[in-house]
Amino acid sequence: MAERKKILLRLDPAVHDAVARWAGDELRSTNAQIEFLLRRSLTDAGRMPKNPGEIPRRGRPPKRAPGGVEGTDDTDPTQDG
Repeated sequence: MAERKKILLRLDPAVHDAVARWAGDELRSTNAQIEFLLRRSLTDAGRMPKNPGEIPRRGRPPKRAPGGVEGTDDTDPTQDG
């Protein structure tokens, strides 16, 4: 994967606060929310490059059950244990 570009972005404080609140509502970082919005705007305008890289997934990896199935939890809250 190509190295991600780092840029300095100057925003009005009220705009930053609104984006940060929106990001929090969607469980994203402010940076990830800005990238999400830029990608959506590029797509809507028909200007999205043909082969953009994926947005990196951050945070905790999904839980795996003993059988290796992602997204399942092998604990049963009804049993002590």
